[in-house]
Amino acid sequence: MATLVLAIETLGNDWNSFSELVKQSLIKKQLKENDSTAAQIKITEHKQQLIDKLSLSPLTGQIISLAMYDVERNLGAVYFVSDDSNETFITDSFTFKSRTEREILEDFWEGAGAYDTFVTFNGRAFTLPFLYHRSAIQKIKPTVEIARERSVVRQAFPSHVDLLDEFTFSGAMQSRPALSVLAGAYGVDYQPTVWGARGGFFLGAKNTPPPRHSKRHYRHHSHPTLQNLARIFSATSVYKY
Repeated sequence: MATLVLAIETLGNDWNSFSELVKQSLIKKQLKENDSTAAQIKITEHKQQLIDKLSLSPLTGQIISLAMYDVERNLGAVYFVSDDSNETFITDSFTFKSRTEREILEDFWEGAGAYDTFVTFNGRAFTLPFLYHRSAIQKIKPTVEIARERSVVRQAFPSHVDLLDEFTFSGAMQSRPALSVLAGAYGVDYQPTVWGARGGFFLGAKNTPPPRHSKRHYRHHSHPTLQNLARIFSATSVYKY
């Protein structure tokens, strides 16, 4: 069995990069001739709310980092967008490499065929749509079809275990537990990390890029997040999968 835990971090595109037609569609409201102050304030507020959410969709945002952890080999890699295209460093068992979004996706699909299980947290609603849409937009063909069936027991290999989906019984539970709450309930050692606080997704979604050459950002928040996921998966998979 070869298990890969993966998570992404995304960034919303510049609002001014969209055409006027796309902007109007995103706002979901045609600009009216009413030029009153109240109407303009409402339009401005609604637009700002949409701008804040651009990173949540692969059609209006992009992947700026992809973190992966091989559970069986205890090895990980983090690919991230940086001003320095040659930036590479190693921390513990993780290798960090600077890539463009296209290179991130190419590298991921090149190695994806070696795994029969992919583990995510909220991956069905966030990680997988980004991987597939952004690959298509970048004209990159996936090398494997990560299971589309929602139920793990009905999936063909490679399978996809979305921990959030599994622990909420496919969304039937009224609450969506945080990863730290799941770890506490199952007695799993949890390493605190701020990654994932943005938007409530792993690794997260935001509208401002990390600082240039942000080694500390990726070193201290990416691999602890993946190892938290791996511990919860390993501690509970014997009972569920």
